[in-house]
Amino acid sequence: MPQIDVTLSAGRTPEQLRALLHEVHAAVVRTVAARPEHVRVVVHEVPRTHWATGDVTLAEMDAAGPAPG
Repeated sequence: MPQIDVTLSAGRTPEQLRALLHEVHAAVVRTVAARPEHVRVVVHEVPRTHWATGDVTLAEMDAAGPAPG
C-alpha cells in the first residue's frame, strides 16, 4: 500500500489541492502498478509563518515583495 505525503505551504484553493491529490494518485497507480484503492495520498499544509528558508519565513518573504532581478 503506497502512501505519499506531500508538504506544502498553506494557501492553495480546495480545487488546487483536489487536482494535486488526483494527479499524484494517478502517477503512483501508473508508475508502480499499485491498485488504485491501495494508494494513500496525504497533503500536509504548513502555515507560511512556520516555514523558513535561509532563516526567513515564507510570510516574511511575502511581506518583502518580489525579489529584485
